[in-house]
Amino acid sequence: MMIMTAKVDMKKTLLIIAAVAALILAVILLMGGGGDSTTTAGPAISNNDARVQFLKNFGWDVTNTPTETSQVKIPEETTEVFDRYNALQKGQGYDLSNYAGKNVMRFVYKINNYPGATEPVYATLLVYKNQIIGGDVTDTAARGKIQGFKMPEATMTTPAPAPATDPNGTVTESTPAVTGQTAPAAT
Repeated sequence: MMIMTAKVDMKKTLLIIAAVAALILAVILLMGGGGDSTTTAGPAISNNDARVQFLKNFGWDVTNTPTETSQVKIPEETTEVFDRYNALQKGQGYDLSNYAGKNVMRFVYKINNYPGATEPVYATLLVYKNQIIGGDVTDTAARGKIQGFKMPEATMTTPAPAPATDPNGTVTESTPAVTGQTAPAAT
């Protein structure tokens, strides 16, 4: 039986192993595998114009500058309020639970064309790594509501018919009152 040995330089071996490990780490980081497995749900938006265009795609006319920009943290533990808000998000294809514990940017824009609005209405976009991950439209009126990005159907009101007049322009009959009672005819 024959045994062969080789002389190995330990310094060169360690340098080669370190170089290979650094190369593997660089490839992993460049391919996006830096340990953040969070998936993004929305379109890429890298600047203000893209955020405004996103809202315009839903038919909204918004101010071109956000009224508020802030960083918020998605809660790690859910609450009833978070679950209700996240249900709204899931209804429009987002899921904030994928971002639990993450800091995200919040951009708020004033909406100028909300149907029938009597008080200010705002659109909020939640953005993580230049991706929209959720948001809402909030009507600040006393009976206002929070909804998804989709514009509500405008409620059409039919105008009351004009009262009948005779050739002299005198009203000959009145329009029924809201309660369903008929007003007496003019004499």
